[in-house]
Amino acid sequence: MKGVILAGGLGTRMRPLTNVTNKHLLPVYDRPMIFYPLATLVEAGIRDILIVTGGNNAGDFLRLIGNGSAFGLKHVNYTYQKGEGGIAEALGLAEHFADGQRIVVILGDNILERGIGRHVESYQRQKAGAKILLKSVPDPERFGVAVFRGKKVLAIEEKPKRPKSSCIVTGIYLYDAQVFDIIKTIRPSRRGELEITDVNNAYIRRGQMTCDFLSGWWSDCGTFDSLHKASSLVAKQRRAG
Repeated sequence: MKGVILAGGLGTRMRPLTNVTNKHLLPVYDRPMIFYPLATLVEAGIRDILIVTGGNNAGDFLRLIGNGSAFGLKHVNYTYQKGEGGIAEALGLAEHFADGQRIVVILGDNILERGIGRHVESYQRQKAGAKILLKSVPDPERFGVAVFRGKKVLAIEEKPKRPKSSCIVTGIYLYDAQVFDIIKTIRPSRRGELEITDVNNAYIRRGQMTCDFLSGWWSDCGTFDSLHKASSLVAKQRRAG
């Protein structure tokens, strides 16, 4: 399998910090944010990785990560997203890189306590379709929220005002090659973006979506509070050894 890290966008919600750098280069405790999703993929056995970035500081990723040798890699691929067209648009840029293979997609601001290796292995045994990784959080209205019937996910609702559950779709997705055809069929949301929730709902309608729950803590870094939370969690983990 191949890995895709989505680290584009303009980071407008994190200004003024992002006036001078890409959000995914901001520090989370003692490392640049982008190091964490990169390490997550490497620890899961993924060695062929594409980083999708954007904005005025895209070249800083190459200067920071280079060919990935610090992570035991021989090569890292890069591509550029113009503007803020949404997560699904950014993922669409990976079609040539994926070359028909299955992919593990992780947002560049996702910080995890534990690895995703067992979820990747589970997905590799899945005949077709997609897998999403879920987590119960106190503020589900910030995310795509899973709607259940029993243990089955019926749909994903994007940033609902009244969430039907506390279980959100984390920024980790496992897809087969159908994902790129699906992206080409979806239309921009009211925000003018191609939403990854629409991609996931397309798989659900096809009956080709499975889900797992992440163990351990998880945090995004989409707000100042969540960035602080992620740094605190990582610091505590480091001190615990």
